[in-house]
Amino acid sequence: MVTQAFAQEAETPSEEHVETPAAAHGEAADGHAATDTHATTEAGHSDIFPPFDPATFPSQLAWLALTFLVLYVVMSRLALPRIGSVLEDRKARIDADLAAADASRQQTDAAIAAYEAALASARSKAQAIAEENRTAMQADIAGKRAAVEADLASKVAAAEARIAATKTAAMANVDEIAAETAQTVVTQLVGDIPSDSVRAAVAKVSKE
Repeated sequence: MVTQAFAQEAETPSEEHVETPAAAHGEAADGHAATDTHATTEAGHSDIFPPFDPATFPSQLAWLALTFLVLYVVMSRLALPRIGSVLEDRKARIDADLAAADASRQQTDAAIAAYEAALASARSKAQAIAEENRTAMQADIAGKRAAVEADLASKVAAAEARIAATKTAAMANVDEIAAETAQTVVTQLVGDIPSDSVRAAVAKVSKE
């Protein structure tokens, strides 16, 4: 019994001694692996910015070409046709507006020309009517003036005739009155004188 217990106690330290180097070896291996990983990490780490690293230029150029190609396809298939259609629509609207404005301008010019022609025609007609009215008025005035002048001439002639008759009658009466007055005066001064002699003397004096 004692011998067996001693034997077991003797084997136990030997197992621990055997296992200890393995553990130490494992720890050494783990430390070596950690050291290698750290060294590898430090070796892979670089101070150059990745886009400026010459080693990444091929991949960058490839991605740039791919991105440009995709952007070109998208722009040529989607954006550019829409922009072109919008520009065409706008150009069509502008051309239509310009055509409508030109048509309106032509209509306005035609209306102005027609208005000016109508105005000129109205002016010429008004001048013709005014000239016709002026001529008619002058003819009417001339006719009325001639009638008035003829009437006045006839009235003047009648008045002159009446005046002449009145003057003749008055002169006859004057001679008669003068003869009677002279006969009365002579009769009072001289005496009775024939009335024929007195009238002859008065007529002679009147003629002188």
